[in-house]
Amino acid sequence: MSSVKPRSDAPQQPASIKKAAANAAAASFAALTEKLSYLNPEGLDQVRRAYRYADEAHLGQLRNSGEPYITHPIAVAAQCAEWKLDAQALSAALLHDAMEDCGITKTDLIERFGIQVAELVDGLTKLEKLEFDTREENQAESFRKMLLAMARDVRVILIKLADRSHNMRTMGDMPRTKWKRISNETLEIYAPIAHRLGLNQTYRELQELAFQHLRPWRHKVLSKAVQKARHRRRDLMQRVQQEVETSFAKAALKLRISGREKTLYSIYKKMDGKNLSFAQVTDIYGFRLILPTVTDCYTALGVLHQLYKPVPGKFKDHIAIAKLNGYQSLHTTLVGPSGLNVEFQMRTEAMHLVAESGVAAHWLYKAKTPNQDSSQLGNKWLQSLLDIQDETRDATEFWDHVKVDLFPDAVYVFTPKSRIMAMPRGATVVDFAYAVHSDVGDRTMAAKVNGEQVPLRTELRNGDVVEVITSTVAAPNPAWLGFVRTGRARSKIRHHLKTMAQVESQELGQKLLAQALRAEGIEQLPAIDALHQAIWDKLLRFTGSKTQEELLVDIGLGKRVASIVAKRLTSLLSETGQKPDALLMSRERFTAHENVSQGGVVVDGSENASVQYAPCCRPIPGDVILGYLGHGEGLVVHTQPCGVGQRLKHKDSERFIAVEWSEEPKRHFEVSVVVTVSNGKGVLAKVAAAIATAEADITLVNMADEVTGQEATDLRFVISVRDTDHLEAVMRNLRRVPSVLQARRVMSGAEREGD
Repeated sequence: MSSVKPRSDAPQQPASIKKAAANAAAASFAALTEKLSYLNPEGLDQVRRAYRYADEAHLGQLRNSGEPYITHPIAVAAQCAEWKLDAQALSAALLHDAMEDCGITKTDLIERFGIQVAELVDGLTKLEKLEFDTREENQAESFRKMLLAMARDVRVILIKLADRSHNMRTMGDMPRTKWKRISNETLEIYAPIAHRLGLNQTYRELQELAFQHLRPWRHKVLSKAVQKARHRRRDLMQRVQQEVETSFAKAALKLRISGREKTLYSIYKKMDGKNLSFAQVTDIYGFRLILPTVTDCYTALGVLHQLYKPVPGKFKDHIAIAKLNGYQSLHTTLVGPSGLNVEFQMRTEAMHLVAESGVAAHWLYKAKTPNQDSSQLGNKWLQSLLDIQDETRDATEFWDHVKVDLFPDAVYVFTPKSRIMAMPRGATVVDFAYAVHSDVGDRTMAAKVNGEQVPLRTELRNGDVVEVITSTVAAPNPAWLGFVRTGRARSKIRHHLKTMAQVESQELGQKLLAQALRAEGIEQLPAIDALHQAIWDKLLRFTGSKTQEELLVDIGLGKRVASIVAKRLTSLLSETGQKPDALLMSRERFTAHENVSQGGVVVDGSENASVQYAPCCRPIPGDVILGYLGHGEGLVVHTQPCGVGQRLKHKDSERFIAVEWSEEPKRHFEVSVVVTVSNGKGVLAKVAAAIATAEADITLVNMADEVTGQEATDLRFVISVRDTDHLEAVMRNLRRVPSVLQARRVMSGAEREGD
């Protein structure tokens, strides 16, 4: 006879009963109802229906803590309700995991809750697969989708940030193996986005929670240190508060004062970044003063500066010049009792709302204020995401552009008409030009800062007055990509260069194909008309190209060999009765360039991306040159004696074509020169003067490492000259300098005389 043991959980213990009751309360709609008093009856009904649908969808699912899964969507919706988001957003918050985890389709949501809610949930669903351990391209694509969904409807990111905040608060229930990845992701992506959109309260919380789980020991030590300091300085801070309140009462100024303390993460970052001990961080404590009007804020500043001495250089007026994310406050740091530095922030109630909630203040604050249109907060940045996407279809490139804009430590500069513009720290004149307008950026030729001519790579500083000088013939330079700071400028420059490269490569491809066709005995390319359309269609099927333009671009970039395409085209034309001209064939193939497979191309230096001048030998007009059609690189011009070019020709001769200089080159060309000099005072100046006298520009100079007792040394220059005759004039000038022992041109790793 077997005995049946009673289940261990049959007689529930009081703790179990309490936990079950707490779970039931957290999973009920009542946990959310009290926060929804601002909704109208229709909105409340929609949110209730969304709760019931989500509760049913997640039935039986549990979180890592053992709580019913529905507690998570309720917590996310509760955070959104704190921001006073509308019924559609709250419904989407409750349903944000339904499509991902419960097999519910977008169509189901459209039928039950409408297209707006379904679009929000769909946008959020695409964000759930963010993994740092996936391939870089997949990660970049995920972030691109997230940011574009956010740009179209900012409620997407607000719900996502609420979701991430609750996940971070409950991360203690997750396996520790996930802590590092999720915390890093939060610090690198979500906290900066929250900051960029002005959600400072969320920004600080996400940083603090990520720091707590990423560096638990350091967080614990710092927490204890701050707690001790708080006890030691409690009387001091109370004294400061009393003295401030007394002074404001005498000045008949109404205020609401509250103490504020640096977060542990910001203290840690300051200690780590400036190599300080905890005792050296003096501005841990501060006060926030909320005043009725903007005028009262400035009056309050005067009251405080009469009460305590201000610390020089520690005053910031973010009311007159708001931060990029819309933040407005007056900041000043004062020397309080016992020499303690105390920071004060002064702002109005409306500014406080925006400072804490950023874009969410659009829903929170409905009253009209003359100085703050909260609905526009972050809109410029969101619009810039769409602009970058229009020009950057590659996800990795898009993410590279956006990462730059997530950390905008701003500087404020002025246009000549005194318009204030906020730029990320490190931004240059070119960034400024593109911020004004993309056409201004594209046509930038020169610039003045504070009335003085400056290089385009000049970094801007607070208060600079920037004037951009444009020209109709100017165009973006690839070198700008080396110093621009903003994603907008970078994407605009790359887009322009790609477009120009396509046009130039197409023109070069057409020229190469026409010349290769002449070598096959056909005078010219067939026209694009109804008569020849069948021939072009057959040729495109042969090459696998979608359009004639794509085929010509591929030839110009060296992805296809013109002679092979020309042979196929000749055979197609022969089928229609057009026979090769034997005389033309022999003249093209066996006149000046017997050793190359195609006709010659004329270069004059005006080409941009389609033609490159090899840096190994730096060809200049007057040199005998050959062109190499690299795989996807376009045409690369080498000098005939160049060792690199000769090796390529030996290995890949069919890709070489004859190239010759135009009779009138359009620009100067760079060439490498080595000047051996005897050591002495002022030698470099004399050599530079000799080069300048010959009207050549020095673009780079490099000196060999000094060796004690060495009598001679090599000076290496890259100079800009018109042609070989101009180079020879430079060499003659150099050889006349008494200290110069030898001057020679450097080509392809080998050195030869420039005569």
